[in-house]
Amino acid sequence: MGARCKQLVQVFRALGYLNILVDTGSSNFAVAASPHPFITHYFNTALSSSYESTGRTVAVRYTQGNWEGELGIDRVSIPKGPNGTIIINIAAILTSDGFFLPEVNWQGILGLAYPMLARPDSSVEPFFNSLVKQTGIPDIFSLQMCGAGLSASSTVDVAGGSLIMGGAEPTLYRGSVWYTPVVEEWYYQVEVLKLEVGDQNLDLDCREYNMDKAIVDSGTTLLRLPVNVFNAVVAAITRGSLIQEFSSGFWEGTKLACWMKGETPWRFFPKLSIYLRATNTSQSFRITILPQLYIQPITDVDGTLDCFRFGVSSSSNGLVIGATVMEGFYVVFDRAQRRLGFALSNCAVNSGIALSEIAGPFSAADVAGNCSSGPLKEPLLWVISYALMAVCAFVLIILLLLLVLPCRGRRHSGEITDESSLVRHRIK
Repeated sequence: MGARCKQLVQVFRALGYLNILVDTGSSNFAVAASPHPFITHYFNTALSSSYESTGRTVAVRYTQGNWEGELGIDRVSIPKGPNGTIIINIAAILTSDGFFLPEVNWQGILGLAYPMLARPDSSVEPFFNSLVKQTGIPDIFSLQMCGAGLSASSTVDVAGGSLIMGGAEPTLYRGSVWYTPVVEEWYYQVEVLKLEVGDQNLDLDCREYNMDKAIVDSGTTLLRLPVNVFNAVVAAITRGSLIQEFSSGFWEGTKLACWMKGETPWRFFPKLSIYLRATNTSQSFRITILPQLYIQPITDVDGTLDCFRFGVSSSSNGLVIGATVMEGFYVVFDRAQRRLGFALSNCAVNSGIALSEIAGPFSAADVAGNCSSGPLKEPLLWVISYALMAVCAFVLIILLLLLVLPCRGRRHSGEITDESSLVRHRIK
Protein backbone atom coordinates (compact mmCIF):
# COMPACT_ATOMS: atom_id res chain seq x y z
CA MET A 1 0.00 0.00 0.00
CA GLY A 2 2.24 2.75 -1.28
CA ALA A 3 1.63 6.46 -0.90
CA ARG A 4 3.36 8.41 -3.68
CA CYS A 5 4.87 11.47 -2.06
CA LYS A 6 7.46 14.23 -1.98
CA GLN A 7 8.98 12.56 1.07
CA LEU A 8 5.40 12.89 2.26
CA VAL A 9 2.16 11.02 2.55
CA GLN A 10 -1.19 12.67 1.95
CA VAL A 11 -3.99 12.46 4.48
CA PHE A 12 -7.53 13.61 3.68
CA ARG A 13 -9.05 15.64 6.45
CA ALA A 14 -12.21 17.74 6.86
CA LEU A 15 -10.76 20.66 4.90
CA GLY A 16 -8.91 18.72 2.21
CA TYR A 17 -5.57 17.01 1.79
CA LEU A 18 -2.72 17.54 4.19
CA ASN A 19 0.85 16.71 3.22
CA ILE A 20 2.56 14.82 6.03
CA LEU A 21 6.33 14.50 6.42
CA VAL A 22 7.48 10.89 6.91
CA ASP A 23 9.89 10.78 9.85
CA THR A 24 11.63 7.63 11.07
CA GLY A 25 13.29 9.64 13.84
CA SER A 26 10.18 10.34 15.94
CA SER A 27 7.01 8.52 16.96
CA ASN A 28 4.10 11.00 17.09
CA PHE A 29 1.55 11.52 14.31
CA ALA A 30 0.79 15.24 14.38
CA VAL A 31 -0.97 17.73 12.11
CA ALA A 32 -1.40 21.49 12.11
CA ALA A 33 -4.67 22.34 13.86
CA SER A 34 -4.50 26.14 13.85
CA PRO A 35 -3.54 28.83 11.30
CA HIS A 36 0.13 29.50 10.69
CA PRO A 37 1.81 32.00 8.33
CA PHE A 38 3.80 29.28 6.55
CA ILE A 39 1.02 26.76 5.86
CA THR A 40 -1.91 27.01 3.47
CA HIS A 41 -4.42 24.84 5.31
CA TYR A 42 -4.84 22.89 8.52
CA PHE A 43 -7.04 20.37 10.32
CA ASN A 44 -9.85 22.19 12.10
CA THR A 45 -10.76 19.72 14.83
CA ALA A 46 -13.96 21.62 15.62
CA LEU A 47 -15.35 20.68 12.19
CA SER A 48 -14.50 16.98 12.52
CA SER A 49 -17.22 14.51 13.48
CA SER A 50 -14.70 11.78 14.34
CA TYR A 51 -11.90 13.54 16.22
CA GLU A 52 -11.96 13.17 20.00
CA SER A 53 -9.63 15.04 22.35
CA THR A 54 -8.06 13.03 25.18
CA GLY A 55 -7.53 16.15 27.27
CA ARG A 56 -3.76 15.55 27.39
CA THR A 57 -1.20 18.08 26.21
CA VAL A 58 1.87 17.07 24.24
CA ALA A 59 5.08 18.80 23.18
CA VAL A 60 7.77 17.46 20.84
CA ARG A 61 11.18 18.98 20.17
CA TYR A 62 13.24 18.08 17.08
CA THR A 63 16.79 18.93 16.01
CA GLN A 64 15.17 21.87 14.25
CA GLY A 65 11.95 23.30 15.62
CA ASN A 66 9.30 22.19 18.09
CA TRP A 67 5.55 22.18 18.56
CA GLU A 68 2.92 21.91 21.28
CA GLY A 69 -0.68 20.78 21.12
CA GLU A 70 -3.28 18.35 22.38
CA LEU A 71 -3.57 14.62 21.99
CA GLY A 72 -6.63 13.16 20.34
CA ILE A 73 -8.03 10.02 18.77
CA ASP A 74 -9.36 9.79 15.22
CA ARG A 75 -10.19 7.31 12.49
CA VAL A 76 -8.07 6.89 9.37
CA SER A 77 -8.59 4.90 6.18
CA ILE A 78 -5.75 4.08 3.81
CA PRO A 79 -6.47 4.22 0.06
CA LYS A 80 -5.52 0.96 -1.68
CA GLY A 81 -4.91 -0.53 1.77
CA PRO A 82 -6.88 -2.73 4.16
CA ASN A 83 -10.64 -2.35 4.11
CA GLY A 84 -12.21 -0.27 6.84
CA THR A 85 -10.70 2.31 9.16
CA ILE A 86 -8.25 2.20 12.02
CA ILE A 87 -8.32 4.18 15.25
CA ILE A 88 -5.11 6.11 15.81
CA ASN A 89 -3.53 8.63 18.16
CA ILE A 90 -3.15 12.05 16.58
CA ALA A 91 -1.70 15.26 17.97
CA ALA A 92 -3.33 18.56 17.01
CA ILE A 93 -0.52 21.12 16.69
CA LEU A 94 -1.66 24.42 18.19
CA THR A 95 1.62 26.34 18.53
CA SER A 96 5.08 25.82 17.05
CA ASP A 97 8.49 27.42 16.73
CA GLY A 98 10.77 26.72 13.77
CA PHE A 99 8.77 23.64 12.81
CA PHE A 100 6.75 24.91 9.83
CA LEU A 101 9.08 26.71 7.43
CA PRO A 102 8.51 29.18 4.57
CA GLU A 103 7.44 27.56 1.29
CA VAL A 104 7.71 24.03 2.70
CA ASN A 105 4.65 22.21 1.47
CA TRP A 106 3.75 20.04 4.44
CA GLN A 107 1.36 20.48 7.33
CA GLY A 108 2.19 17.65 9.69
CA ILE A 109 4.50 14.77 10.53
CA LEU A 110 4.13 10.99 10.65
CA GLY A 111 6.53 9.53 13.22
CA LEU A 112 7.41 5.92 12.39
CA ALA A 113 9.91 5.14 15.15
CA TYR A 114 9.29 2.94 18.19
CA PRO A 115 6.94 3.71 21.14
CA MET A 116 9.87 4.66 23.39
CA LEU A 117 10.14 7.98 21.54
CA ALA A 118 6.41 8.79 21.72
CA ARG A 119 5.46 11.91 23.67
CA PRO A 120 4.43 12.60 26.34
CA ASP A 121 5.23 8.94 27.10
CA SER A 122 5.41 5.50 25.50
CA SER A 123 1.74 4.77 26.30
CA VAL A 124 0.85 6.85 23.20
CA GLU A 125 0.80 4.11 20.56
CA PRO A 126 2.46 5.25 17.30
CA PHE A 127 0.52 5.19 14.03
CA PHE A 128 2.29 2.19 12.49
CA ASN A 129 1.98 0.11 15.65
CA SER A 130 -1.78 0.74 15.58
CA LEU A 131 -1.94 -0.16 11.90
CA VAL A 132 -0.14 -3.48 12.41
CA LYS A 133 -2.22 -4.38 15.47
CA GLN A 134 -5.61 -3.55 13.93
CA THR A 135 -5.10 -4.84 10.38
CA GLY A 136 -2.68 -7.74 10.89
CA ILE A 137 -0.26 -6.58 8.17
CA PRO A 138 3.41 -7.61 8.60
CA ASP A 139 5.42 -5.37 10.92
CA ILE A 140 7.50 -4.02 8.03
CA PHE A 141 7.52 -0.81 6.07
CA SER A 142 9.88 0.47 3.41
CA LEU A 143 10.81 3.88 2.13
CA GLN A 144 12.06 5.23 -1.17
CA MET A 145 13.07 8.90 -1.11
CA CYS A 146 13.54 10.53 -4.47
CA GLY A 147 15.02 13.92 -5.10
CA ALA A 148 14.32 16.03 -2.02
CA GLY A 149 17.99 16.23 -1.08
CA LEU A 150 19.07 16.77 -4.68
CA SER A 151 17.51 20.21 -4.53
CA ALA A 152 16.97 22.08 -1.30
CA SER A 153 14.89 24.70 -3.09
CA SER A 154 11.38 24.15 -1.79
CA THR A 155 9.92 25.78 -4.90
CA VAL A 156 11.20 22.98 -7.12
CA ASP A 157 8.65 20.21 -7.51
CA VAL A 158 10.99 17.25 -7.50
CA ALA A 159 9.96 13.63 -7.80
CA GLY A 160 8.61 12.16 -4.61
CA GLY A 161 9.05 8.59 -3.53
CA SER A 162 7.12 5.77 -1.94
CA LEU A 163 6.13 4.61 1.50
CA ILE A 164 5.17 0.94 1.48
CA MET A 165 3.43 -0.34 4.61
CA GLY A 166 3.42 -4.07 5.24
CA GLY A 167 6.42 -5.06 3.13
CA ALA A 168 8.74 -4.06 0.28
CA GLU A 169 8.13 -3.40 -3.41
CA PRO A 170 10.76 -5.12 -5.64
CA THR A 171 10.08 -2.83 -8.61
CA LEU A 172 11.47 0.13 -6.64
CA TYR A 173 14.99 -1.20 -6.16
CA ARG A 174 17.77 -3.05 -7.96
CA GLY A 175 19.80 -6.03 -6.80
CA SER A 176 19.73 -7.60 -3.36
CA VAL A 177 18.67 -6.13 -0.01
CA TRP A 178 21.52 -6.02 2.52
CA TYR A 179 20.46 -6.14 6.16
CA THR A 180 21.96 -4.69 9.33
CA PRO A 181 20.61 -5.38 12.85
CA VAL A 182 18.64 -2.78 14.80
CA VAL A 183 20.78 -2.33 17.91
CA GLU A 184 18.13 -0.65 20.08
CA GLU A 185 14.40 -0.21 19.45
CA TRP A 186 13.83 3.49 20.09
CA TYR A 187 15.29 5.27 17.09
CA TYR A 188 16.31 2.88 14.33
CA GLN A 189 19.77 2.52 15.83
CA VAL A 190 22.39 0.67 13.81
CA GLU A 191 26.08 -0.12 14.20
CA VAL A 192 28.55 1.73 11.97
CA LEU A 193 31.91 0.00 11.69
CA LYS A 194 33.90 2.50 9.65
CA LEU A 195 33.81 5.32 7.10
CA GLU A 196 35.81 5.84 3.94
CA VAL A 197 36.38 9.01 1.92
CA GLY A 198 37.17 7.83 -1.57
CA ASP A 199 39.58 4.99 -0.92
CA GLN A 200 40.80 6.47 2.38
CA ASN A 201 39.79 4.67 5.56
CA LEU A 202 39.41 7.25 8.33
CA ASP A 203 41.05 4.77 10.74
CA LEU A 204 39.05 5.89 13.75
CA ASP A 205 38.01 3.66 16.63
CA CYS A 206 34.61 2.32 15.58
CA ARG A 207 33.12 3.63 18.83
CA GLU A 208 33.72 7.15 17.50
CA TYR A 209 31.13 6.52 14.78
CA ASN A 210 28.50 5.37 17.27
CA MET A 211 28.96 8.02 19.94
CA ASP A 212 26.40 8.27 21.41
CA LYS A 213 24.31 6.51 18.79
CA ALA A 214 24.05 5.94 15.04
CA ILE A 215 20.54 6.08 13.59
CA VAL A 216 18.66 6.06 10.28
CA ASP A 217 16.34 9.07 10.22
CA SER A 218 14.33 10.18 7.18
CA GLY A 219 13.34 13.38 9.00
CA THR A 220 16.95 14.63 9.04
CA THR A 221 18.06 16.26 5.81
CA LEU A 222 21.83 15.89 6.03
CA LEU A 223 24.34 13.19 6.88
CA ARG A 224 25.26 14.22 10.44
CA LEU A 225 28.53 13.01 11.96
CA PRO A 226 30.03 13.21 15.46
CA VAL A 227 32.46 16.14 15.65
CA ASN A 228 35.67 14.04 15.49
CA VAL A 229 34.33 12.03 12.57
CA PHE A 230 33.14 15.14 10.74
CA ASN A 231 36.54 16.81 11.10
CA ALA A 232 38.25 13.66 9.82
CA VAL A 233 35.94 13.54 6.79
CA VAL A 234 36.59 17.20 5.91
CA ALA A 235 40.34 16.71 6.36
CA ALA A 236 40.29 13.67 4.07
CA ILE A 237 38.37 15.56 1.38
CA THR A 238 40.56 18.65 1.55
CA ARG A 239 43.71 16.60 1.15
CA GLY A 240 42.77 16.65 -2.52
CA SER A 241 44.55 19.70 -3.99
CA LEU A 242 41.62 20.66 -6.25
CA ILE A 243 39.54 22.07 -3.39
CA GLN A 244 42.04 23.36 -0.87
CA GLU A 245 40.88 26.92 -1.50
CA PHE A 246 37.37 26.22 -0.17
CA SER A 247 36.50 28.36 2.84
CA SER A 248 35.64 26.88 6.21
CA GLY A 249 32.16 28.36 5.82
CA PHE A 250 31.37 25.84 3.08
CA TRP A 251 32.16 22.90 5.35
CA GLU A 252 30.30 24.47 8.27
CA GLY A 253 27.19 25.07 6.16
CA THR A 254 27.25 28.87 6.34
CA LYS A 255 28.45 29.48 2.76
CA LEU A 256 27.72 28.07 -0.68
CA ALA A 257 30.18 27.04 -3.37
CA CYS A 258 29.31 28.23 -6.88
CA TRP A 259 30.37 27.21 -10.37
CA MET A 260 29.65 28.69 -13.75
CA LYS A 261 26.37 27.38 -15.08
CA GLY A 262 26.85 24.15 -16.98
CA GLU A 263 29.94 23.18 -15.01
CA THR A 264 29.58 20.46 -12.41
CA PRO A 265 31.47 20.16 -9.10
CA TRP A 266 31.36 16.37 -8.93
CA ARG A 267 34.96 15.88 -10.08
CA PHE A 268 36.21 17.85 -7.09
CA PHE A 269 34.76 15.45 -4.54
CA PRO A 270 35.21 11.76 -3.65
CA LYS A 271 32.64 9.11 -2.84
CA LEU A 272 31.59 8.63 0.79
CA SER A 273 31.18 5.09 2.15
CA ILE A 274 29.60 3.82 5.38
CA TYR A 275 30.27 0.25 6.56
CA LEU A 276 27.41 -1.33 8.53
CA ARG A 277 27.56 -4.55 10.52
CA ALA A 278 25.68 -7.33 8.72
CA THR A 279 23.16 -9.64 10.37
CA ASN A 280 26.00 -12.16 10.28
CA THR A 281 27.88 -10.13 12.87
CA SER A 282 31.31 -11.30 11.70
CA GLN A 283 30.66 -9.52 8.40
CA SER A 284 29.84 -6.03 7.15
CA PHE A 285 28.63 -4.37 3.96
CA ARG A 286 29.27 -0.96 2.48
CA ILE A 287 26.79 1.67 1.31
CA THR A 288 28.32 4.40 -0.84
CA ILE A 289 27.01 7.72 -2.13
CA LEU A 290 28.49 9.71 -5.00
CA PRO A 291 29.14 13.46 -4.58
CA GLN A 292 25.94 14.19 -6.54
CA LEU A 293 24.05 13.26 -3.38
CA TYR A 294 26.05 15.18 -0.77
CA ILE A 295 27.06 18.26 -2.81
CA GLN A 296 23.54 19.59 -3.14
CA PRO A 297 22.25 22.25 -5.56
CA ILE A 298 20.65 25.16 -3.77
CA THR A 299 20.11 28.05 -6.13
CA ASP A 300 20.71 29.60 -9.54
CA VAL A 301 22.37 33.04 -9.41
CA ASP A 302 21.46 35.37 -12.30
CA GLY A 303 21.35 32.44 -14.68
CA THR A 304 25.16 32.35 -14.69
CA LEU A 305 26.08 30.45 -11.53
CA ASP A 306 24.94 27.22 -9.91
CA CYS A 307 25.49 27.15 -6.15
CA PHE A 308 25.79 24.12 -3.89
CA ARG A 309 25.91 23.30 -0.20
CA PHE A 310 27.78 20.59 1.70
CA GLY A 311 25.26 17.89 2.63
CA VAL A 312 27.25 16.73 5.67
CA SER A 313 27.30 18.44 9.06
CA SER A 314 28.74 17.93 12.53
CA SER A 315 26.54 16.59 15.31
CA SER A 316 26.67 16.71 19.08
CA ASN A 317 24.19 13.86 19.57
CA GLY A 318 25.29 11.02 17.35
CA LEU A 319 25.66 9.92 13.75
CA VAL A 320 22.50 10.36 11.68
CA ILE A 321 22.04 8.70 8.30
CA GLY A 322 19.56 11.23 6.92
CA ALA A 323 17.99 11.99 3.55
CA THR A 324 21.37 12.83 1.99
CA VAL A 325 22.28 9.14 2.20
CA MET A 326 18.82 7.56 2.19
CA GLU A 327 17.99 9.00 -1.23
CA GLY A 328 20.53 6.63 -2.72
CA PHE A 329 18.77 3.58 -1.34
CA TYR A 330 15.53 1.76 -0.89
CA VAL A 331 15.37 1.22 2.88
CA VAL A 332 13.41 -1.63 4.45
CA PHE A 333 12.42 -1.20 8.11
CA ASP A 334 11.88 -4.84 9.03
CA ARG A 335 10.71 -4.44 12.61
CA ALA A 336 9.48 -8.04 12.75
CA GLN A 337 13.06 -9.32 12.48
CA ARG A 338 14.66 -6.26 14.10
CA ARG A 339 16.73 -5.29 11.09
CA LEU A 340 17.09 -2.58 8.41
CA GLY A 341 17.67 -3.40 4.77
CA PHE A 342 19.40 -1.33 2.08
CA ALA A 343 19.10 -1.82 -1.67
CA LEU A 344 19.94 0.41 -4.64
CA SER A 345 17.03 2.77 -5.32
CA ASN A 346 15.72 2.96 -8.86
CA CYS A 347 15.40 6.72 -8.58
CA ALA A 348 19.01 7.33 -7.49
CA VAL A 349 20.15 7.81 -11.07
CA ASN A 350 21.17 11.05 -12.80
CA SER A 351 21.86 11.24 -16.53
CA GLY A 352 22.26 7.49 -16.59
CA ILE A 353 24.77 7.50 -13.72
CA ALA A 354 23.93 5.52 -10.58
CA LEU A 355 24.42 7.77 -7.57
CA SER A 356 24.80 5.00 -5.01
CA GLU A 357 26.58 1.66 -4.60
CA ILE A 358 26.40 -1.37 -2.31
CA ALA A 359 29.18 -3.89 -1.87
CA GLY A 360 30.02 -6.79 0.43
CA PRO A 361 30.26 -8.91 2.37
CA PHE A 362 33.46 -7.84 4.09
CA SER A 363 35.08 -9.30 7.19
CA ALA A 364 34.40 -7.40 10.40
CA ALA A 365 37.35 -8.99 12.15
CA ASP A 366 39.35 -5.74 12.11
CA VAL A 367 36.82 -3.85 14.29
CA ALA A 368 35.61 -4.24 17.84
CA GLY A 369 33.03 -6.90 18.60
CA ASN A 370 30.63 -4.20 19.83
CA CYS A 371 31.04 -0.66 18.50
CA SER A 372 27.81 0.57 20.01
CA SER A 373 27.12 0.77 23.72
CA GLY A 374 23.42 1.51 23.22
CA PRO A 375 21.36 4.49 24.36
CA LEU A 376 21.95 6.04 27.75
CA LYS A 377 24.35 3.33 28.92
CA GLU A 378 27.51 5.41 28.78
CA PRO A 379 25.91 8.52 30.35
CA LEU A 380 24.40 6.31 33.08
CA LEU A 381 27.81 4.93 33.99
CA TRP A 382 29.13 8.47 34.31
CA VAL A 383 26.25 9.39 36.62
CA ILE A 384 26.90 6.34 38.79
CA SER A 385 30.64 7.15 38.89
CA TYR A 386 30.06 10.74 39.97
CA ALA A 387 27.53 9.64 42.60
CA LEU A 388 30.00 7.14 44.08
CA MET A 389 32.74 9.77 44.09
CA ALA A 390 30.43 12.20 45.94
CA VAL A 391 29.55 9.56 48.55
CA CYS A 392 33.21 8.72 49.09
CA ALA A 393 34.11 12.40 49.46
CA PHE A 394 31.32 12.91 52.01
CA VAL A 395 32.42 9.88 54.07
CA LEU A 396 36.04 11.11 53.97
CA ILE A 397 35.02 14.53 55.28
CA ILE A 398 33.09 12.91 58.15
CA LEU A 399 36.09 10.76 59.08
CA LEU A 400 38.42 13.76 59.05
CA LEU A 401 36.04 15.70 61.26
CA LEU A 402 35.80 12.80 63.71
CA LEU A 403 39.59 12.71 63.93
CA VAL A 404 40.05 16.45 64.33
CA LEU A 405 37.22 17.40 66.69
CA PRO A 406 38.22 15.28 69.72
CA CYS A 407 41.72 16.78 69.61
CA ARG A 408 40.40 20.33 69.52
CA GLY A 409 37.95 19.48 72.30
CA ARG A 410 40.73 18.35 74.62
CA ARG A 411 42.68 21.57 74.06
CA HIS A 412 39.68 23.92 74.39
CA SER A 413 37.13 22.12 76.49
CA GLY A 414 35.13 25.29 77.00
CA GLU A 415 34.54 25.68 73.27
CA ILE A 416 33.50 22.15 72.36
CA THR A 417 29.76 22.82 72.15
CA ASP A 418 30.02 25.92 69.99
CA GLU A 419 32.63 24.46 67.63
CA SER A 420 30.66 21.24 67.18
CA SER A 421 27.53 23.23 66.43
CA LEU A 422 29.36 25.22 63.76
CA VAL A 423 30.65 22.07 62.09
CA ARG A 424 27.19 20.50 62.07
CA HIS A 425 25.76 23.54 60.30
CA ARG A 426 28.48 23.33 57.67
CA ILE A 427 27.71 19.67 57.03
CA LYS A 428 24.03 20.43 56.58
